[in-house]
Amino acid sequence: MSVPTVTLPDGELPVVGKGTYRLDGETARTAVSAALETGYTHIDTAEGYHNEDEIGDVLADHDREDLFVTSKVLAKNLDYESVIDACESTLDRLGTEYLDLYLIHWPNPAISLRETLNAMATLHDRGLVRNVGVSNFSRYQLSAALHISDVPIAVNQIEFHPYLQRPELVEYCQANDVVVEAAAPLARTEVLDDPAIEEIADKHDRTPAQVVLRWALDHDVVVLPRSTSEGHIRQNFELFGWELDPEDRRRIDDLDRDEPVYDVRGRSWDDDVWGIAE
Repeated sequence: MSVPTVTLPDGELPVVGKGTYRLDGETARTAVSAALETGYTHIDTAEGYHNEDEIGDVLADHDREDLFVTSKVLAKNLDYESVIDACESTLDRLGTEYLDLYLIHWPNPAISLRETLNAMATLHDRGLVRNVGVSNFSRYQLSAALHISDVPIAVNQIEFHPYLQRPELVEYCQANDVVVEAAAPLARTEVLDDPAIEEIADKHDRTPAQVVLRWALDHDVVVLPRSTSEGHIRQNFELFGWELDPEDRRRIDDLDRDEPVYDVRGRSWDDDVWGIAE
């Protein structure tokens, strides 16, 4: 099945990708293999997921030009030289000569955004990265990135699902030609037993996950569902050839609680991911 795409500055981004957060070892290999066999061509990983070696093992058995591969640089590695080193290490682990998309995984207030984006521009100029993007950036942070970056900011990967819809941020991204990708599009399964979503799923003879993912696509948001089950991996890909009714979409729109499952507004800076603990 051919998956619709959105156009980035360099290439086409499939609107459904395989999320790989907290997939490691043989689980990562099995899940990514199942996704590619199902028809996924878009794989999303990160330095911080610690699974790039395993994903690289799987990618080696496929034609690289047929795939869209994303990775992300850790927040503690956002100084200029560390960005370059991190990307080169990611490429080595994945066994590829380039990334289709490279994201700043989290903004880090302790490191200059200009320095980070200058490094991303260098990677782009060297052909190691085809598109540059950000992840977990607020509207304010994204506006700064757009102002100072020498290469287009192609994507902002954010937490987005029926319980956290962030309309102002999504609208700002889309108005500035920044594609929105939904990390945790199923709210890490928390939305799947919502009565409204269950009713809509029964109405269409679909799974709750399919309904939620279809709803996100209808909002022009790229989805990255994560699953280890081969059955769920297949179901999460079957999002085309059917549609939600306008009333279905309105019911899901009304579920917004401004309630994150991971992107909490206040956070401790002691986690090593930031590299700025006392």
